[in-house]
Amino acid sequence: MKLKLYAVIGAVLMLSSCDVFKVDNYDEPDCTLQGTVVDAATGAPVLTDQGSEGIRVRLTELSWGDNVQHNPDFFCMSDGSFRNTKLFKGEYYCRFDGPFIPLVRETSNGTPLADECPVINLSGTKTLEIKVQPFLNVRFDGDPVVSNGVIKAKVVVDRGVSTDEFRSKIQPMGDWDEAYMNMTDIQLFVSYSPAVGYRARDDRWSNKIEYSSDAFNDLFGKPVTISSQGEIPSGRKVFVRAAARINYDTPRGSGTRRWNYSEPMEVMIP
Repeated sequence: MKLKLYAVIGAVLMLSSCDVFKVDNYDEPDCTLQGTVVDAATGAPVLTDQGSEGIRVRLTELSWGDNVQHNPDFFCMSDGSFRNTKLFKGEYYCRFDGPFIPLVRETSNGTPLADECPVINLSGTKTLEIKVQPFLNVRFDGDPVVSNGVIKAKVVVDRGVSTDEFRSKIQPMGDWDEAYMNMTDIQLFVSYSPAVGYRARDDRWSNKIEYSSDAFNDLFGKPVTISSQGEIPSGRKVFVRAAARINYDTPRGSGTRRWNYSEPMEVMIP
């Protein structure tokens, strides 16, 4: 009797486990989406952080229907470029969020105002150039100077989009506040890594200047001096980047205010 019972149980297990040994016939994702986010006015790459404080790329594969969830987010490199080599062939809605005028704009009750995000048919490799209006343009004025292990740099911040243009596109979204356009801080990030930025900074030496209300308004286009803190050991090579941001989060309501960046610079500490 026991032998019969064991035979029945074994047969059931064998039948139920057949699916485990089926061959996965789905193709591996082998399509690539790449490109650069650039300033619509100048064609220059939009420089920002590498990570969740930088430019977020969100893809939704439309081939799956109206209720499909978006793919896992990925982020641009610090030079504004992006590349994802593990995508399936299909039709994609490509959304980009960063320190620039939102490409997707709608009212607080969800009424669409504008959607400038591309829809693409992806097969093989696709290269995109995403044109945006960055909030700010940040650059070093000359080379930083070093004295006693302290780096002193002059940073120039210009608006990447005029206040009138900013207002014309953001105000219709609702809950308008004049304070959105205010500059809140300038950062001087210092690191041993050439990927220097918020995600790759040394807190011993990085520094910032914060501004309240519209205190920075008269300083747009003018050199602002900022120094590193502490004493960087002599004989070392470090990298520095300046960053600045305004009082506006993207996407709206996310709480993430994203910096616009300068090019990184290499500094030798004598």
